[in-house]
Amino acid sequence: MRILVTGGAGFIGSNFIRHVMTTQSDVRITNYDKLTYAGNLESLKDVADDPRYTFVKGDINDAAMLEQVLVGHDAIVNFAAESHVDRSITASRDFIEANVQGANTIFNVAMRLEIERFLHISTDETYGSIDEPNSFVEGDALEPNSPYSASKASADLLARAYRVTFGYPITVTRTANNFGPFHFPEKVIPLFVTNLIDGRKVPLYGDGRNVRDWTYVIDNAAAQWLALAEGTPGELYNVGAGNEMSNKALTYAILERFGYTDSADDHIEFVADRPGHDLRYSVDTSKIRALGWKPQHSFADALDATIAWYRANEWWWRPLKETGASDRRGLVQK
Repeated sequence: MRILVTGGAGFIGSNFIRHVMTTQSDVRITNYDKLTYAGNLESLKDVADDPRYTFVKGDINDAAMLEQVLVGHDAIVNFAAESHVDRSITASRDFIEANVQGANTIFNVAMRLEIERFLHISTDETYGSIDEPNSFVEGDALEPNSPYSASKASADLLARAYRVTFGYPITVTRTANNFGPFHFPEKVIPLFVTNLIDGRKVPLYGDGRNVRDWTYVIDNAAAQWLALAEGTPGELYNVGAGNEMSNKALTYAILERFGYTDSADDHIEFVADRPGHDLRYSVDTSKIRALGWKPQHSFADALDATIAWYRANEWWWRPLKETGASDRRGLVQK
């Protein structure tokens, strides 16, 4: 099988490529990435010389280039997206161009070239917030509350339209929050971990009550491969490990691992909340688990491994932080 992976130099995309190349000897991968601020080929330097791997710098909004590059491919996995909610609040146009227009462009090219399988990566944020103890199932209505999640919901609806109107089935996965190695340090876990490595406080939004389901990126990569290879084309699959916790509980878990159990609050800086901050995300993952997937790592073990990775790989994240990767964004200017 020959797969085009868009956004493969990003966090989840690079981990997906590494997972597939490690577990599937008969797969060849073309990594097609625009290399925006969060795209980093250093994340894949360990596979760069593998003859089964090719990198092409390109934009998913460039239909002509996509048509050239896609010749001979059997499948597409579309990770390409702007993904940081804070950035979407102050630069929503970038998200519409990448996440909506870009998705439509690659959907259309793939349909015309009759690419057999297409997996589009989405997010649980498209559903909006949900009260305990309920969880969203794949058929629930989409109620996105940020420009980011609205752009991803728009792409999901386009995928549905391609199936219904044109008979071209695009499989969609809606994934919970991921964490792990090669995560850009504007996101909460790598931001907090790298701050603590440098002896700095961690900035916690609001009162920290917001709840997220945390999935180790290596487990998520396995779920995405399964959805592509064995899922029903055109179906929706929620992906999440069931590790729900408040942001405050997550913060304490990280601080504990740095030895701050008794003085945790001294290392937290409570900051103004993000506008429109959803309280709780939760998805029912029965469909992806019915395909045979389940997380292989406990949250505790995965968090330990993630912290150890950031401690051992300052060469990767420190240059990013030095150029402003962790600067706070998302505040509404008045």
